[in-house]
This record gives sequence, structure tokens and C-alpha cells, in this order.
Amino acid sequence: MLGGAVPWTVETIEEQRLEFCVEAQADAVSFVELCRRFGISPKTGYKWLARFEAAGPDGLADLSRRPRRSPSRTVEAMEDMVCELRREHPSWGGRKISRRLKDQGEVGVPAPSTITDILRRRDLLNPVEAHYGGFVSFEAEHPNDMWQMDYKGWFNTTNSGQCHPFDVLDDHSRYNLCLFAARDETESPVKAQLGEAFNRYGLPLAILCDNGPPWGSTGSRSGVTRLGVWLVDLGIKVVHSRPRHPQTLGKEERFHRTLKLEVLSRRPTWENHSQVQIAFDQWRTVYNHQRPHDSLKGDTPATRYRPSPRSMPARIEPPDYPNDYHVRKVSSDARVHFMGNRYRIGKPFVGCNIAFVPTTTDGTYNILYRHHHIGSINLTQ
Repeated sequence: MLGGAVPWTVETIEEQRLEFCVEAQADAVSFVELCRRFGISPKTGYKWLARFEAAGPDGLADLSRRPRRSPSRTVEAMEDMVCELRREHPSWGGRKISRRLKDQGEVGVPAPSTITDILRRRDLLNPVEAHYGGFVSFEAEHPNDMWQMDYKGWFNTTNSGQCHPFDVLDDHSRYNLCLFAARDETESPVKAQLGEAFNRYGLPLAILCDNGPPWGSTGSRSGVTRLGVWLVDLGIKVVHSRPRHPQTLGKEERFHRTLKLEVLSRRPTWENHSQVQIAFDQWRTVYNHQRPHDSLKGDTPATRYRPSPRSMPARIEPPDYPNDYHVRKVSSDARVHFMGNRYRIGKPFVGCNIAFVPTTTDGTYNILYRHHHIGSINLTQ
């Protein structure tokens, strides 16, 4: 999937209008390019941006038109607001509720500890609030420096079989770029969802994933699958987590626990994938734009995310190697001939032009596909 805009759909139009306005204010890409990514005309884009700047989310026609709160609130009314937000988000504690009320422009918001007391007094506090230990983690310096992608463990639906939630996060901002109720864990849905994300948000510099299919393979010389080759073709570096070290994808693990707590566990059963996707779309807006994130010091992911200036290309050009590289085409048996020897490169690279690049060590060559290092050989051994 290359170059095409992602059309607005009835199910997600409210979320997409909000995303568009937030990204337009970020001014990371040109307004015309942003409109192209969202599949709307500049005239429509300016209309929604003007309404958003004038009245915030309430100015977007299909979003809530609940009037803003009066500064002169009674203590009881404030407690009611706290409890209302807790019932809407049963897993949110005092810090998140306090920050969200302040973000909504409320005056006289109680401290997080006071909110906890209110919840306890109103019998809205669980006997044991869940607490998860954190991972020793890193953070990319800028938005789109690195994305993370993974599947959450599958669960059964009543009428349409297994559901395998697939998601993509921006490492720097924790912004959720994709949340999809997939039917399996194959290459096809991943490529389709990534294509939509690339069209909407632009291209990241790198994507971090684990070593399993459909993006990792032990059967390839470099552990790359056809999906990985496609990402390399787009100029994206594919980074695999260390085997048996799930903490490398700590942000994904934490996101999955939040997804289970705030969405999946709130229903005893799910009827079908469409029902799950509707819930995902609704919660994704809450997660990105409303839910205060502890790792971001209470900010929402949307306040830290900016779309990438690297747009999805209309077509993928063939690799262009320097003249001193030794270029070979991978045959149908996944091998190439070089210096009188045959080397197995891997099925994902069949039909691709790879390069043998001399190093400073005599007889040693690096094997590259575009910017991706496949392996090395030593002709003296």
C-alpha cells in the first residue's frame, strides 16, 4: 500500500477530526500534505481547524457538546465530577483523574490524595488497586525516531473466532498509531495496518519488534522476513529485541496491560471483531488525547507526538549502490554467486539486488541490502 490517502470512515470520523486538528497545530508537515494524508481537501481542513481552535474538541460537530464547567463549583459538585470520571474510567486513580480535570479547565481540582479519599468514601476504590512494576527502559529522543509494534495475546470472540490485537506505539511519546482487531498474526494484516499508519503519520526512522513472525524469522540469514524487506525498502531500520528479553519492548507490554484493564476486561465476552474494533477506536482517542500518562509526568501522548515529515512514497525505487560495491541478484533458490562461492541469503530476498562491500580487513566483505546488514563473509577462511 503506497501513497494513497486514508479515507475518513463513519466509525472513526470523530477521532480522525481530533487527530487532524492536533497534528495541524503541531505544524510538523505542510498543511496540504497533512490534508492529503487524511484524505480531505484543504478547505475542509481549515474549517475543522478553525472550529477546533475556537472551541477545542467541543467545536468538532460530532464530538461531545457538554458545556464547560463553571469556576464556582461546590465541593459536592466537584466530588460528583470526580466520581463521574472514575465510573467512566474505572482503572484511573487519583493522579490521572486530577490531571484530566485540570486539562478540562476545571477550577479547584482536589489533590490526587484527596481524590483517592473521595473514591474510597464513595465506595469506588478497589480493595487492592493494581500496581505494576516498571521496566528499565529507554526513550527515543524525538517522535518517529522509533516505533514499537507487537501483538497482544489472543482471545476468543463468540461469533467470529480468535481476535489478535495488533498495535503500534511511538517510542518517544507513547502515542498509539494503530490498534487493530486482527483475525490472525500473519503478514497481510500487519502490512495493511502499517501502510495506513505510514500514510497517516509518515515514516519512522526505525521500528522495534520481537523475533517472532511475521516480522522476525530464524530461517533467514539476517532474521528478516518479507515484511522486514518491505520496511527496509521504505528506508526504515528494522530492530529486533533481544531473544528472551521481553523488557526490551517494555512500552508495548505496559500498553497491553492498560488495554486489558481499561477495555478488554470490561466485558465478560466479545461478540465479534467489529464490536472489538469499535471499542478500540473509542478508547484510542481516550488513550492518546485524554488519559494522563504517568511516564509523561501526567501529559497525554498527543501533547508529545508530531507526525513525521517523511511521507509514504508513491513508489519504491530500486536500490542504488556505489560503484565499488559488488552487486548480485538473489536467485529463486535464495542464493548468490560471489568470488567462486555460493552463499545462501534467504528467501525474503529472492529477486533483490544485494551488495558485497569490502571492509578494511583483507578478504572480508559485508553483505547489504540497501542500508540493512545481512551478514559478513571471510574469503580467507
